Amino acid sequence: MEHQETLPTVETAKKLGLLPEEFERIQEILGRVPNFTELSIFSVMWSEHCSYKNSIVWLKKLPKDSPRMLAKAGEENAGVVDLGDGLGCAFKIESHNHPSALEPYQGAATGVGGINRDIFTMGARPIAQLNSLRFGNLNLAKTKWLVKGVVKGIGDYGNAFGIPTVGGEVQFDDCYNVNPLVNAFSAGILKKGKMASAISYGVGNPVFIVGSATGKDGIGGASFASEDISEKSSEKLPAVQVGDPFQEKLLLEATLEIIDSGCVIGIQDMGAAGIICSTSEMSAKGEHGMDIDLSKVPTRQPNMKPFEILLSESQERMLIVVEKGKEDIAKKIFDKWDLNCEQIGVVTDTKRLNFYQDGVLVADVPAEDLVLGGGAPVYQREYREPAYYQEYKKFKIESIADLSGTDEIRKVAEHLLSHPNVCSKKWVAEQYDSTIGRANRNTNSPSDAAVVKVHGSEKSIVITVDCNSRYVNADPEEGCAIAVAEASRNIICSGGEPVAITNCLNFGNPYVPEVYWQFVGAIKGMKKSCETFGTPVTGGNVSFYNQSSDEGPVFPTPTIGMLGILDNPENRMTLDFKAAGDLIYLVGASKNDVNSSEYLYSYRGIKASGHPAFDLAEEKSLQDAVSKLISSKLIASAHDVSDGGLFITLAESAMPGQFGFAINTDAAFRKDAFLFGEAQSRVLVSVKADKLAEFEKALQTDGVRYSALGTVTSDPNYVIDSEVIVAAKSAKEVYDNTLEGYLV
Repeated sequence: MEHQETLPTVETAKKLGLLPEEFERIQEILGRVPNFTELSIFSVMWSEHCSYKNSIVWLKKLPKDSPRMLAKAGEENAGVVDLGDGLGCAFKIESHNHPSALEPYQGAATGVGGINRDIFTMGARPIAQLNSLRFGNLNLAKTKWLVKGVVKGIGDYGNAFGIPTVGGEVQFDDCYNVNPLVNAFSAGILKKGKMASAISYGVGNPVFIVGSATGKDGIGGASFASEDISEKSSEKLPAVQVGDPFQEKLLLEATLEIIDSGCVIGIQDMGAAGIICSTSEMSAKGEHGMDIDLSKVPTRQPNMKPFEILLSESQERMLIVVEKGKEDIAKKIFDKWDLNCEQIGVVTDTKRLNFYQDGVLVADVPAEDLVLGGGAPVYQREYREPAYYQEYKKFKIESIADLSGTDEIRKVAEHLLSHPNVCSKKWVAEQYDSTIGRANRNTNSPSDAAVVKVHGSEKSIVITVDCNSRYVNADPEEGCAIAVAEASRNIICSGGEPVAITNCLNFGNPYVPEVYWQFVGAIKGMKKSCETFGTPVTGGNVSFYNQSSDEGPVFPTPTIGMLGILDNPENRMTLDFKAAGDLIYLVGASKNDVNSSEYLYSYRGIKASGHPAFDLAEEKSLQDAVSKLISSKLIASAHDVSDGGLFITLAESAMPGQFGFAINTDAAFRKDAFLFGEAQSRVLVSVKADKLAEFEKALQTDGVRYSALGTVTSDPNYVIDSEVIVAAKSAKEVYDNTLEGYLV
């Protein structure tokens, strides 16, 4: 064992993010006081980011099974779903929030790199990316700096790596002023039977580190992600990794080639906690151990210490266990792609990880005790309903006056068209390459979810990321259920069949009972919604500590990444109106509800209200009915009613084809609720006149409420109750250019 003049104390452990009782537990496991390298190992592996110690109790309650599931949640680098035709889809979403708060360009770029490595480590070739972004007040110089850096980081890395970014979401609220959220999603395709596993077994099998050299960037990144943002966070810039998309492209090709060669026992990407994470998780899963010589790890800086090599989160690296005797196959493949491929150890039957440097044993730890599901601590945190929750529920729509006439309706319409949360995110999207790979089917015709063709098959995957954090803050259980429902609704409206989700659970400090209450509520809502739509959870990540000492926690933001399948390309549905004279209908029921709407929140300035009207059974019936309408070819367009309410949904359907619309409101409802409320379970559709009778009969048969609104017009105006609310051209100019006006 390495010589230590003074062994770590409980104070050392606390500085590394460990609790005093955890330090005692480590001594019990080892039968002695750990040296600094060993304590550093436990500190990162037992951090929330790696161990999920504060969340796993509740995560286990989520549904994880379906006949389509090929890799279950938490068992591999990403979830894998059976697409049929001998194909599978690996997909996952993860956060890179804390790094992006300090260094937005590299923080976001390495988030993209990390999520794609999770996909191709499974043996899947990535074909599409999404992202879900949250920022603070767009009038602040810091927010503008963060937005520009994050968007450029995502664009530069994804574009150079060669994977299209096909959609996503961007939202703004003061609660994200200090702590932005950067959630990256990737999906890839593999052949069934070619899936690789993050496992290690077979005594004597060689262990290789491949890809980039190891540097001091990212050291302690997992621990950094498991603490609040503070004024001292900027001192932890070394915890932000540096990415190289060109290296990652080479690593992608080499990884898929070596998996295809058949010589791989197990493989895992080096994300959070680097070498120690990969060696411990693979060993524990395979119930084996490893002897690792850190002197053989290619490094960028001389004289790196053992803990620095073990904890570094340098990007574009993999750990591969190869079948003994096939070392030359591995070396030739990585030589071909001009990448490092160094044997750094062997598999043992000890179930322990022995790390050496220059012939000296520097750490000896049991693999099982480091990992989730093994010896890592598991906590059931206290939770308590926050005082604001009951206050929010007190809001009644009767406490505010309805819109009094056309002028006020016009003011709200113009406010929403120009609001950063509602307006087009074109300025962001145009910095991403969305067409590389020739698979994006949304390039010329938008739909509620991204539709991406699977080459060599008639199938497409349908993918979306969704979460309205205002709704979740108002009511975590119902708000998160809505997030799942909206993701499912977006896939249905695009012609797809929802099949599974991945989640990125962004919350504040789990040691704060009111924050943990939000987390527990969100899990309950996700569970019931996923069970209703038959979309099990394939994996994802938990990102706690999204708060600052000054600003408090961000809104609870459980981002839902959902995968759907479109088997028949003829069933693809888009959101744009197709022709003047088509009839406009609302499928679903209007309600006198403006709760948590953008209208109420930002136009009326009322922050405290409950979640929008939502009934899970009603939502399921609606989605089933819309799916039948699409497969029966009874509608020409479908667009779900969400942010900004019915008016914005109408405008977004009219804009692509440069149409107008003329609709009438319903006297049974308040004008503000009818036009700008965000009650759930509603879809705007357009119908050809010759399909009308069959369309109405189908909905009557299914018992789903619907109402006629009006017609699509060639007249370039948006007309409500015979009054021109806004000219289509000016509406589109405002909608398209507002965000750029803030940032350029």
